[in-house]
Amino acid sequence: MLENKEGQKVPSVSFPVRQGDDWVNVTTEDIFAGKTVVVFSLPGAFTPTCSSSHVPRFNELAPVFKKHGVDEIVCISVNDTFVMNEWKKDQHADEITFIPDGNSAFTEGMGMLVDKSDLGFGKRSWRYSMLVKDGVVEKMFIEPEVDGDPFEVSDADTMLEYIDFDAEIPADIMMFSKPGCEYCNKAKALLKANGMAFEEVTAGVEIGERALRAATGVATYPQIFRNGTRIGGLEDLQKWFESDAAAAA
Repeated sequence: MLENKEGQKVPSVSFPVRQGDDWVNVTTEDIFAGKTVVVFSLPGAFTPTCSSSHVPRFNELAPVFKKHGVDEIVCISVNDTFVMNEWKKDQHADEITFIPDGNSAFTEGMGMLVDKSDLGFGKRSWRYSMLVKDGVVEKMFIEPEVDGDPFEVSDADTMLEYIDFDAEIPADIMMFSKPGCEYCNKAKALLKANGMAFEEVTAGVEIGERALRAATGVATYPQIFRNGTRIGGLEDLQKWFESDAAAAA
């Protein structure tokens, strides 16, 4: 039975962390004292759900969390510091602090250490998230104890909803672009100037023009989408920013 630690202090642990060429001991006091911290813990670096969903969404919503009083977002996994450092780079997760619980002391102290020997993982963390204020756990979201690796309640959106049900979530923006496309570069600059984060899909690298036509019905670049709705090309984007729709977004 996994333990819910709401109302209790987090374990007092020291994490050996590699920073550049130096070893540094980061303590739970360093991480939590006097701060509001969101923690999410997961079975392993570079694993599918952790890399495709758990880390990216927390990284994406980090600015919103910080607007709502969260000082830091921390990812903890039972992995060594070299693996965690490389995973952070691979994920481009600049908004998240990655903590290696290589000796599993923190995870065990949280009552979240589980046996995944059937996968060749040995002892790992169960997936959960928590809100910690000055070292005391205010809220925990623990995944249900079922077979496999459930991912139902420890996600970033659930935590943000707990902190502020009415928190404003940034729109999902995607742009189909093409290398050397002047209009694509102008569209990217316009999105950035308006503070809108976006994901870029590059023709000839990630998709072909047939895929662009299939998805959008056109074959010109760029093509910008917001929350599943097509805005269009550069001129359409410029008009959208001048419209009432953009003002209300």
